[in-house]
Amino acid sequence: LLKIILLAYSRGIVSSRKIEAACRDNVVFIAVSGDSQPNFTTLAAFVSELGDLTAKLFAQVLTVCDRQGLIGREMFAIDGVKLPSNASKAKSGSRADYQRQAEKMEKAAKAMLDKHRDADAAPASESDAQRESRSLERLQREAQQLRDWLKDHPEDRKGSKGSVRLSNRTDNESAKMATGKGVIQGYTGVAAVDAKTQIVVDAQAHGTGSEQELLLPVVDATAPYRTPETVITADAGYHSEANLKQLAASEVDAYIPDNGYRQRDERYAGQEAHKAKPDPLHDKSGTPSKKANHFKPKDFQFDLTQKTCICPAGKRLYGNGGNCTINGFAAIKFQGAQQDCVPCAQRGRCLRTPEKTKTRQVAFFLGKALGHESHTDRMKQKIDSDCGKRMITWRFATVEPVFGNTRGNKRLDRFTLRGQKKVDGQ
Repeated sequence: LLKIILLAYSRGIVSSRKIEAACRDNVVFIAVSGDSQPNFTTLAAFVSELGDLTAKLFAQVLTVCDRQGLIGREMFAIDGVKLPSNASKAKSGSRADYQRQAEKMEKAAKAMLDKHRDADAAPASESDAQRESRSLERLQREAQQLRDWLKDHPEDRKGSKGSVRLSNRTDNESAKMATGKGVIQGYTGVAAVDAKTQIVVDAQAHGTGSEQELLLPVVDATAPYRTPETVITADAGYHSEANLKQLAASEVDAYIPDNGYRQRDERYAGQEAHKAKPDPLHDKSGTPSKKANHFKPKDFQFDLTQKTCICPAGKRLYGNGGNCTINGFAAIKFQGAQQDCVPCAQRGRCLRTPEKTKTRQVAFFLGKALGHESHTDRMKQKIDSDCGKRMITWRFATVEPVFGNTRGNKRLDRFTLRGQKKVDGQ
């Protein structure tokens, strides 16, 4: 069965019914399967329990590749792709969403029952009665399914930062993710690829669209294959101060650019000319939202020599932080006096919430704080160097063709299973 599945996947055949047909009609599949003609239910059950067996086989393949000298260990490129899975996007939501849906269905079912009672005396056609009866049963059944789900899942899913992550009633381990081609319900497939011959040294599936939280698990998984000289590269989606700090603590040499590296690289000068233009046929009847016209720091008169600040109303602010650091930048802070700010006629333009905030505060930045260099600052220096620019180009050429081959040539562009463990094996 494993030979049949691998042969089918290599030819872009994922459906168990299509694999069954191939084992019956295709001479190559007939030879590999020994003309056993397995039923599609047997194939589907085997695939759904394939995770542990696949992991062992994957490790054996890597061992053979390593013996043949196909794994260079010079650079591992990490990247991911968001793929849809066997889950309904329409059944995603938070507990509050499901609560509202259940109440709405129960209300509709009650209204339908009341309508039936009122119409008991009046004759109705048999077809109408059957149709309304089916609708009532469907509403009651779906409302009960929602209530059962809420009972079995007393809490919302949480993200890495504690925020609520949407649940899904068909596959609660999948995620609702935005892609360049719309919103999908599925998993993010992450792969680490060796640069020498593009051997995939690790592959994982995660039910989240946040790439930042997926970097360290992949780096840890590649530890048995890395050497102290192995370089890790990834795109800007995996960049975060926390990730860079952890990589530095683990003494992993990594090149992970920030979102603004293209603006600093002269090779990308003029790239905005190639960005997609807005649709000229787009409906322009909607009026754009007006931005709040609040006073900005540039509207205040700041004297660095005297260290004084005058607000747009002509009142002098007093300093409440002459030597402070904000996000790694040295700054001078000023705050208005209550006797000036509370009766001021320009509170609406000066404060975002004048009904809550009494006085205005403003900070003027003087540049990077001395002696403060974040991991992001160090990574920017690495990326902007000649070696860093080569690493970025090398990463493109290493990992992107792997995903192109998998999705384009082999047509493996979606997951067909449910549950992270099963999808991870697939």
